[in-house]
Amino acid sequence: QVQLVESGGGLVQTGGSLRLSCAASGNIFSINAMGWYRQAPGKQRELVAAITSGGSINYADSVKGRFTISRDIAKNTIYLQMNALKPEDTAVYYCAAQGVGASNYNNWGQGTQVTVAS
Repeated sequence: QVQLVESGGGLVQTGGSLRLSCAASGNIFSINAMGWYRQAPGKQRELVAAITSGGSINYADSVKGRFTISRDIAKNTIYLQMNALKPEDTAVYYCAAQGVGASNYNNWGQGTQVTVAS
Protein backbone atom coordinates (compact mmCIF):
# COMPACT_ATOMS: atom_id res chain seq x y z
CA GLN A 1 0.00 0.00 0.00
CA VAL A 2 1.12 3.52 -0.79
CA GLN A 3 0.22 6.63 1.17
CA LEU A 4 0.09 9.99 -0.57
CA VAL A 5 -0.01 13.38 1.13
CA GLU A 6 -0.57 16.54 -0.89
CA SER A 7 0.18 20.11 0.07
CA GLY A 8 0.42 23.51 -1.54
CA GLY A 9 -3.11 24.38 -2.58
CA GLY A 10 -4.71 27.71 -1.90
CA LEU A 11 -6.27 30.85 -3.32
CA VAL A 12 -4.51 32.77 -6.09
CA GLN A 13 -5.41 35.50 -8.55
CA THR A 14 -5.73 34.88 -12.27
CA GLY A 15 -2.28 34.71 -13.79
CA GLY A 16 -0.68 33.67 -10.55
CA SER A 17 1.28 30.55 -9.66
CA LEU A 18 1.11 27.72 -7.16
CA ARG A 19 3.20 24.64 -6.57
CA LEU A 20 1.65 21.44 -5.32
CA SER A 21 3.65 18.72 -3.62
CA CYS A 22 2.85 15.07 -3.07
CA ALA A 23 4.93 12.92 -0.76
CA ALA A 24 4.68 9.16 -1.13
CA SER A 25 5.37 6.64 1.60
CA GLY A 26 4.83 2.95 2.19
CA ASN A 27 5.47 0.48 -0.61
CA ILE A 28 6.96 3.08 -2.95
CA PHE A 29 8.89 0.47 -4.93
CA SER A 30 5.57 -0.78 -6.26
CA ILE A 31 4.85 2.56 -7.97
CA ASN A 32 4.89 2.55 -11.77
CA ALA A 33 3.59 6.07 -12.32
CA MET A 34 2.37 9.08 -10.39
CA GLY A 35 0.11 11.84 -11.49
CA TRP A 36 -2.08 14.75 -10.66
CA TYR A 37 -5.82 14.68 -11.23
CA ARG A 38 -8.33 17.42 -10.61
CA GLN A 39 -12.05 17.58 -10.11
CA ALA A 40 -14.08 20.73 -10.42
CA PRO A 41 -17.63 21.01 -9.03
CA GLY A 42 -20.07 19.17 -11.26
CA LYS A 43 -17.33 17.76 -13.48
CA GLN A 44 -15.58 14.44 -13.80
CA ARG A 45 -12.14 13.91 -12.40
CA GLU A 46 -9.53 14.46 -15.10
CA LEU A 47 -5.85 13.70 -15.45
CA VAL A 48 -3.76 16.85 -15.43
CA ALA A 49 -0.22 15.49 -15.63
CA ALA A 50 1.59 12.24 -15.06
CA ILE A 51 5.13 10.94 -14.81
CA THR A 52 6.21 7.34 -15.06
CA SER A 53 8.99 5.61 -13.16
CA GLY A 54 11.02 5.87 -16.37
CA GLY A 55 10.53 9.62 -16.52
CA SER A 56 7.98 9.83 -19.32
CA ILE A 57 5.64 12.77 -18.89
CA ASN A 58 2.27 13.68 -20.32
CA TYR A 59 -0.07 16.60 -19.81
CA ALA A 60 -3.68 17.41 -20.47
CA ASP A 61 -3.97 19.74 -23.44
CA SER A 62 -5.59 22.37 -21.24
CA VAL A 63 -2.45 22.79 -19.11
CA LYS A 64 0.36 22.29 -21.62
CA GLY A 65 2.81 25.17 -21.49
CA ARG A 66 1.50 26.33 -18.11
CA PHE A 67 1.93 23.38 -15.75
CA THR A 68 5.07 21.35 -15.10
CA ILE A 69 5.24 18.03 -13.31
CA SER A 70 8.53 17.02 -11.73
CA ARG A 71 9.86 14.67 -9.11
CA ASP A 72 12.49 14.36 -6.45
CA ILE A 73 13.28 10.66 -6.26
CA ALA A 74 15.32 11.01 -3.07
CA LYS A 75 12.34 12.57 -1.32
CA ASN A 76 9.72 10.29 -2.92
CA THR A 77 7.90 13.45 -3.90
CA ILE A 78 6.32 14.79 -7.04
CA TYR A 79 5.44 18.39 -7.74
CA LEU A 80 3.07 20.28 -9.95
CA GLN A 81 4.20 23.79 -10.77
CA MET A 82 1.19 25.72 -12.02
CA ASN A 83 1.75 29.04 -13.78
CA ALA A 84 -0.56 31.44 -15.58
CA LEU A 85 -3.48 30.07 -13.61
CA LYS A 86 -7.00 30.61 -14.88
CA PRO A 87 -10.36 30.48 -13.10
CA GLU A 88 -11.12 27.25 -14.96
CA ASP A 89 -8.18 25.64 -13.15
CA THR A 90 -10.18 25.88 -9.93
CA ALA A 91 -10.64 22.37 -8.59
CA VAL A 92 -9.62 19.88 -5.96
CA TYR A 93 -6.29 18.46 -7.05
CA TYR A 94 -5.48 14.86 -6.19
CA CYS A 95 -2.18 13.07 -6.25
CA ALA A 96 -2.39 9.50 -7.50
CA ALA A 97 -0.08 6.54 -7.87
CA GLN A 98 -0.35 3.57 -10.18
CA GLY A 99 1.07 0.31 -8.96
CA VAL A 100 3.12 -2.00 -11.13
CA GLY A 101 0.71 -4.19 -13.09
CA ALA A 102 -2.28 -2.00 -12.30
CA SER A 103 -4.37 -0.71 -15.18
CA ASN A 104 -5.50 2.38 -13.31
CA TYR A 105 -4.31 4.71 -10.61
CA ASN A 106 -5.13 2.83 -7.43
CA ASN A 107 -3.70 4.98 -4.66
CA TRP A 108 -5.03 8.44 -3.94
CA GLY A 109 -4.22 11.37 -1.74
CA GLN A 110 -6.82 13.33 0.18
CA GLY A 111 -6.87 16.22 -2.27
CA THR A 112 -5.97 19.88 -2.00
CA GLN A 113 -8.15 22.80 -3.06
CA VAL A 114 -6.91 25.22 -5.69
CA THR A 115 -9.02 28.31 -6.23
CA VAL A 116 -8.22 30.87 -8.91
CA ALA A 117 -10.02 34.16 -8.45
CA SER A 118 -10.95 36.19 -11.49
